[in-house]
Amino acid sequence: MFVARLSTKDNNRESKKSKKGASPVLGFLDEDKIGTIQPHDDALMVTLRIGGFNVKRVLVDQGSVVEVMYPDLYRGLNLKPKDLTAYDSPLVSFEGKTVTPMGQIKLAKQTGSNVVKVDFVVVDTYSPYIAIMARPWLHALGAISSTLH
Repeated sequence: MFVARLSTKDNNRESKKSKKGASPVLGFLDEDKIGTIQPHDDALMVTLRIGGFNVKRVLVDQGSVVEVMYPDLYRGLNLKPKDLTAYDSPLVSFEGKTVTPMGQIKLAKQTGSNVVKVDFVVVDTYSPYIAIMARPWLHALGAISSTLH
């Protein structure tokens, strides 16, 4: 996996705004595809730096409206109930069940050189993921996730 900055050098005339705002691209090399079945439509799972720690098995879900933290990350960060603020709106799990959150917490989430404060809703339920990053985080970064690309 690599991160690259798009080239703004082109013989075509570009506005000053587009020259300033070249965005980094997160992508995969052909070697990264070895051992995978292509094309695929698998979920986008990444490793992210959350609360100062590299966290694996983070689902990037542009269909979700809240960032979710599951018990493994909650315990791994040594968070306690006193660290949480109230969050009184129930969530609906992937299975369609209603889940009552334990609360929410604001943590720094680093992506490349960008550090964004993210409000995680903490739920005490099983998940194969450690956390879910959703639209608010993607929008704060100005990012677009695409399993197609």
